[in-house]
Amino acid sequence: MIFEFKKCLVNDTEINGLYEILPKVFNDKRGYFIGVYSEKDFFNAGLRMKFIIDNQSSSSKGVLRGLHFQTRHPQGKLVRAVSGRVYDVAVDLRNGSPTFGKYYGVILDSEKQNQFYIPEGFAHGFYVLSDTAVFAYKCTDFYDPKGEGGLMWNDPTIGIDWKSVAPEIEPLLSEKDGKHPAFDLNGKYFDLSGKWIGD
Repeated sequence: MIFEFKKCLVNDTEINGLYEILPKVFNDKRGYFIGVYSEKDFFNAGLRMKFIIDNQSSSSKGVLRGLHFQTRHPQGKLVRAVSGRVYDVAVDLRNGSPTFGKYYGVILDSEKQNQFYIPEGFAHGFYVLSDTAVFAYKCTDFYDPKGEGGLMWNDPTIGIDWKSVAPEIEPLLSEKDGKHPAFDLNGKYFDLSGKWIGD
């Protein structure tokens, strides 16, 4: 196997379906080679998603994108920093999950080559720590502008500690990302399979 699959924990509780993935890096004097995705290895680890689209973005230092989700066509995402470093965050929005409303954050670093798999039923966002970052997403469904959803990036109930990873950086958000609503602890979001059940 050319990947290590690490389950993600919050207060010793596993967040079901969420994985940090570390590929084996083959280095020599010419450079490096990594495998980004292998259906066989992922399936053997229990990750039987089907990716149907690849996206890529470039962002400057301090850009914060999120927290995003889709209601009509929820997306699972395999994300990584192709270049640079980002603090990547997933928030569990699955009603009935023991980690509902909890978040997990990981620094994705192009030197480390680590990846993060976020299944359907989560909100997702990232914060750029390097001067620039190229960020790649493999997604399990297409983008649906009519099903866009979002949560306030600094919602006090969720309590993401963005500043702890880069206290000297001031977050830069789009106008739209600055207007997402607060998290409702009693609201309906997704079921445990990641299907939208909200209003």
